[in-house]
Amino acid sequence: SIGRQCLRRNILKAKCRTFGDSISSDHDEIAQSIYKHARQPQTSVSLQTLMQTGRGEFLHKTHKDLDDTHSPERGATQKVLEQVAGFLRRELPIRLAHRIQDLDRVPYMKEMPCVIEVKKLYTQSFLELVEMENKIMNPDQEEAFARLVETIYNRHSKVLVQMARGAYEFRDAIRMGQFPELAKDNATIGFSQMESTHEFLDSFYMCRIGIRVLIGQYLALRQPPMEHYIGIICSQTSPYEIVKRAIDDASFMCVRKYGDAPEVMITGKLEQTFPYVPTHLHYIILELLKNSMRATVDWHGIDAMDFPPIKVVIADGDDNEDVVIKVSDEGGGIPRSNMKKIWSYLFTTADPAIQHGMVALNQADDHAIDSPLAGLGYGLPISRSYCRYFGGDLSIMSMEGHGTDAFVYLRRLGNTPEP
Repeated sequence: SIGRQCLRRNILKAKCRTFGDSISSDHDEIAQSIYKHARQPQTSVSLQTLMQTGRGEFLHKTHKDLDDTHSPERGATQKVLEQVAGFLRRELPIRLAHRIQDLDRVPYMKEMPCVIEVKKLYTQSFLELVEMENKIMNPDQEEAFARLVETIYNRHSKVLVQMARGAYEFRDAIRMGQFPELAKDNATIGFSQMESTHEFLDSFYMCRIGIRVLIGQYLALRQPPMEHYIGIICSQTSPYEIVKRAIDDASFMCVRKYGDAPEVMITGKLEQTFPYVPTHLHYIILELLKNSMRATVDWHGIDAMDFPPIKVVIADGDDNEDVVIKVSDEGGGIPRSNMKKIWSYLFTTADPAIQHGMVALNQADDHAIDSPLAGLGYGLPISRSYCRYFGGDLSIMSMEGHGTDAFVYLRRLGNTPEP
């Protein structure tokens, strides 16, 4: 009943709170369950696999005698939803257990308040999932599972920002001398060299993208079908259309900050389409355009008569391995000594007052356009993680005193499994 479910959920919340504080008598039982799941390997998926599963092409693996053929135009069948839900029921606890262990092991950052809160949140979601039925065999079980994972999806929507706040807390702790071994000579150099922390954050964010994609795809399959879409994946994603929307959003943010925004010119193969997740591509391009607009206005001055245009080139061909998008600006470039730092979650050019304000703000979602042009310092590395998740990449070439070129590489075929 609903009453029993609410009671169970309240008990789970209490358990995960005490687990996060390491003082509960339930601690050992929870830790053993996390350890058991974390020993199991994750199952990697690719863009192609997600599309094929959504079309029902793998139903024969779980329903041997199924005669029904699935048509994407009429949405996912109940059998498809049960198959996907069954996979997530097994896979999500494994992925969450790995992340909980990572959060428990990362040096220094595991002591930050925001990181502790994220660990509690992951533990709560893990416990709720392992309490579910072992198998999803009918529509009622599938619907109950969908309600649970939608709750988890919404609950985790702010994790990106929470972890960025954790990095801010870490920077602040170093400056305040909380970790003197990291700041013997120069606090900035000391913490920019902490490769294990950088690697942890890179891995954590990449794996988080995977969890969001799996849940987001499943929830989208449950919605009425949209033309050319299989879940969150658009089989005819248009880089040109997404770049245009990103220009509108970046210009809005730049005008709000400076009162003006540079023009953006788009050239190349504008009619090309390919299968991809449009929200991912929008996030990547928006981040690059935000950076280019801010750099251009700052370099040339707010009172400049005309700003040099930002140029976006879309390159693709039927035989190309990748769709490539180049964003070029004349915003003064990046010093060579800072090139490695731009990929660090522990580096930002934002004003300290803005950083402090974003840490204090509790309502920021991952991809909101109401954030400032420079925030907590995770835009570029997260964008690269989005590119790499489906086998692409993001690279930056800069000429100090002139400008910067950013290259977005996206796999056309979508057959690369998760890292």
